[in-house]
Amino acid sequence: MAGDNKLVQASVAIRARRRLRFLRTRLRELRMIGKALVSTKHPILVHIIPNRRCNLACTYCNEFDDFSKPVPLDEMKSRLDILAGMGTSVITISGGEPLMHPEIDQIIQHIRRRGMIAGMITNGFLLDQKTIEKLNQAGLEHLQISIDNAVPDEVSLKSLKTLDTRLEWLAQYAVFQVNINSVLGSGVKNPEDALKIAHRAVELGFTSTVGIIHDHNGQLKPLGPREAEIFEEVMTLGKRSFSRFNEFQHNVARGRQNNWRCRSGSRYLYICEDGLVHWCSQQRGYPGIPLTQYTPEMRRHEYLTDKFCAPRCTVSCVQQVGILDNWRGPQTRKPKPMAPPPVPAQLVQIGSVRSDS
Repeated sequence: MAGDNKLVQASVAIRARRRLRFLRTRLRELRMIGKALVSTKHPILVHIIPNRRCNLACTYCNEFDDFSKPVPLDEMKSRLDILAGMGTSVITISGGEPLMHPEIDQIIQHIRRRGMIAGMITNGFLLDQKTIEKLNQAGLEHLQISIDNAVPDEVSLKSLKTLDTRLEWLAQYAVFQVNINSVLGSGVKNPEDALKIAHRAVELGFTSTVGIIHDHNGQLKPLGPREAEIFEEVMTLGKRSFSRFNEFQHNVARGRQNNWRCRSGSRYLYICEDGLVHWCSQQRGYPGIPLTQYTPEMRRHEYLTDKFCAPRCTVSCVQQVGILDNWRGPQTRKPKPMAPPPVPAQLVQIGSVRSDS
C-alpha cells in the first residue's frame, strides 16, 4: 500500500506557521512539567467531552452513542473556566466525535484564551480543508487520529484506505501537531496493518504511536508473539513520542502488570458530557461528582487513593501524567463508594413521541 501513496508537502507559509506553533507549544509544555514538579495541587491533563454522539460505531468502543445532543457552548465554557481556575495545564477534547459539535472551534478558542494547551482526539472522518483551517485559526495545538486497519471491516471503518486523503490534507494544511495512533490487540484482524499505518504517518511528517485495544473495562490483554514484534517495531518509529521513555506500554504488550501510582481524579480528570468527574473513560462512575462541586479536598483524596484497576490498566495518557508523581505521595486511601447516577427530570409527554432508540 505504501507504494500507492503519494507524497505531499505543505507550502512555505504553512511550514513557517507550523514551526512557530510547535516552538510555542513546546515552551508551554516545558512550563507545564516545571509547574507539575513544583506543585501537586492542580490537574495536569483533563479529557472533556463536548458530545457523546459519534458518526461511527466501532464494535470495540464503549465511549459513544448515536443520539446525544452536544453540550451547549455556554456550559462548555463554564466547565473550562472551572478547570482553568483549578490550574489545569492541558485540555484534550474527545467524545464521541468532537468535530460533530457545531461550535468546536469556539470551544478550542476558549481553552486557549484561558491559557491551557488545546488538544483533540478525532476519528478524522469529518476533516476537510476548511475544517483544518478553522482548527488552525482556533489555536489547536495537538490532534490525534487512531487508525485501526488498512482497509475497513465490520469492526472498524477507521482505516488507512478511508482516511489517507484526509491525512494528506493534514500534512498540507495543518499548523498543529498531528499524531497517528495505530492499534494492536483485541478485534484487530491483521496486526501487520499497524506497521503500514505507522510508516505512512512518518512518511507524511506526523508522529506515530501504537496503542493496545483494551477490553470493555479498560484492562489489558497480552499480545501474541508476532503482535509483540510489531509493537516494538512501531515504537521505534515514534522517536518523538513521549511514550518511548517509559515501560508502561511495553509491559502492557507483554501482559505484565504495571506498578505505578494512578493519579486519576486529581492530576488527570475525565469530564463527561453530563459535567461529572470520573477517574477515566473506562471507570466512569468513580467518583461521579459534578465538576461544579469538585473541591481541592476531593482532588487530594483521589491523589492519595490506591486505584484497584491500575496494575492492569491500558489507558496510557493517565499513566504518562502519573510519571511526574510516581516518586512521591504514597497512596494509602481506598476509593469512595460509586456515586449514584443523576436522576433525570420528570417529563410530561403530550401526544405521541417518536423514539430514536
